[in-house]
Amino acid sequence: MHEYGLFSFDSKDEFLEKSMQFWNPDKTQFWQDSGVDLVIDRREGYLLWDMNGRRLIDVHLNGGTYNLGHRNPEVLSSVRDAMGHFDMGNHHFPALARTALAEKLVATAPPSLTKVAYASGGGEAIDIALKSARHATQRRKIVSIVKAYHGHTGLALATGDDRFSKLFLSDQDSEFPHVPFNDLDAMEQALRGRDVAAVIMETIPATYGFPLPDPGYLEGVKSLCEKYGSLYIADEVQTGLMRTGELWGITKHGVEPDILVTGKGISGGVYPIACVLLSDKAGDWLEVDGFGHISTFGGAELGCFAALKTLEITTRPEVRSMVHYCADLVGSVLRQVQQNHPNWFTGIRQNGVIFGLEFNHPEGAKFVMRELYELGVWAIFSTLDPRVLQYKPGILMTPDLTEELLDRTALAIERAEQSVGSNSWKAA
Repeated sequence: MHEYGLFSFDSKDEFLEKSMQFWNPDKTQFWQDSGVDLVIDRREGYLLWDMNGRRLIDVHLNGGTYNLGHRNPEVLSSVRDAMGHFDMGNHHFPALARTALAEKLVATAPPSLTKVAYASGGGEAIDIALKSARHATQRRKIVSIVKAYHGHTGLALATGDDRFSKLFLSDQDSEFPHVPFNDLDAMEQALRGRDVAAVIMETIPATYGFPLPDPGYLEGVKSLCEKYGSLYIADEVQTGLMRTGELWGITKHGVEPDILVTGKGISGGVYPIACVLLSDKAGDWLEVDGFGHISTFGGAELGCFAALKTLEITTRPEVRSMVHYCADLVGSVLRQVQQNHPNWFTGIRQNGVIFGLEFNHPEGAKFVMRELYELGVWAIFSTLDPRVLQYKPGILMTPDLTEELLDRTALAIERAEQSVGSNSWKAA
């Protein structure tokens, strides 16, 4: 019997049957078919325990939600303390915690950003960003990249790959053109008509497998936006919060965006919240009609406390140093592993502790994912490029756990190469 207070399950099998019946049949079955029967039970730091007690090191982090680890004790303590005085708050009125967090966010951001609007999750935050750009420019078109992913809500869905948008008939909207990543000529062609409200870009496109921007590419996109009167939206939901070794990945490129979106990790993994940082121009609607966007749970005051503590932890000098140490160590060891398997493990995309590991098979990352899972590590393949494994160590990873992770990773890559077989992947 597995007891969880207000509910219980006799066994993992019983739970999976009920998940199929009452929750999401396709997603539940997908993971069973993929050889990943994970049902997360206990979680602590960068460790997960399956319902049956198996321990795994988490380097998926749910897209960076758990940058600070699962159930980070400082974030938990901050929210518990806040519950003695605060609750969700009321979105209609000026809010103490919401204002305090906005001030802290603006202080950390590029100078171009002066106001903050709130959402309960990343997709809603992207919608706010796109609506803000449309209001500021009085234009409708939004340009994103091919194989983009910015969430599953209304406007956000249309900016992404048709893997997600087609299901809900949002894949052929002429107001949301897509251009290839790292192609400045295509970007200029899309902007030349001066009818584009904004370009939205993940600083490193996560669901596409973390392809790195070419030198000068993001800077060039920003210049084109300025030339043609479009706004630049930096989606930092997965690349922000010190994952690149800087608080915001876009600042490593010297780009001052008109809008910056943060989510997932800003919650500390404890309380849902996402934030949209706006320039004076992009945030003009806040002056004109502050009721223009209403979100009952956006910027919930308890969530603001989680975010305030997350920001405080993330910006500590020792955390920055640890990220750089971990990035150097992991990158160095992975390059050694790659040298041992050059025909199978073909590339490493790295910026800080963001890694995309490339394999010489159309679905190579799925094979490595399964081997990692068997060896007690949870990482995930890139949905829009399954050759590439998303590999994201947490920013507070200890040296001992990092060493354990790397040992298991090296063995998983070796086993995956053997399991695929030389004939199948050499022909890929």
